[in-house]
Amino acid sequence: MRLEVQKHRLFDAAATVFSKVGYAEASAEAISRQAGMSKATFYEHFANKEECLVALFEYAAASFLEELVAASRGAERGFEERHSAGLHAILEAIEENPALAQAILIETVGAGPRLAELRIEALNGFAQVMYEQTVRAAALTGGPAFASPDEAFAIVGATFELVSRQLRTAQAKSVLDLQPLIERLIIGLLSQPPHA
Repeated sequence: MRLEVQKHRLFDAAATVFSKVGYAEASAEAISRQAGMSKATFYEHFANKEECLVALFEYAAASFLEELVAASRGAERGFEERHSAGLHAILEAIEENPALAQAILIETVGAGPRLAELRIEALNGFAQVMYEQTVRAAALTGGPAFASPDEAFAIVGATFELVSRQLRTAQAKSVLDLQPLIERLIIGLLSQPPHA
């Protein structure tokens, strides 16, 4: 229990440090100081800042995926309502923790090949879940489904890039302001017949 509490404090601190100074300038010492812990405690959990960012990324991706799945359950709802609920849950989670979102969406870019691979795996994982959910719901309700995981990946990629841009530039007041645009992308793609 104590180790889990420590790890979550370190995750919160790491997200703050990575979002404030960037991955390149972050250090185990800065993360430890932000968490109010010793550097020795940091090294009990992570070998270095890359391991910390990897663990933070895996934790955040799993959490966001759980939010998506939980919010978009319910085949009895129409496909628009399911997608809207799932999208809202993800955007709300990002809105509630912008430092974590910036750390995993922005600071992982250029943080090395391992993080680049994890980022692609996460995007593919989100896309696969979205694809499977639309196929399952279509079988039950007769509604539309993505024709392939690539179509779902296009939505996931566009969503992550729009959110990343908003976090970097603050063009929108809130990431939740992006929801209508992303919903139009989803509905537009789902309403098109697949090309042979």
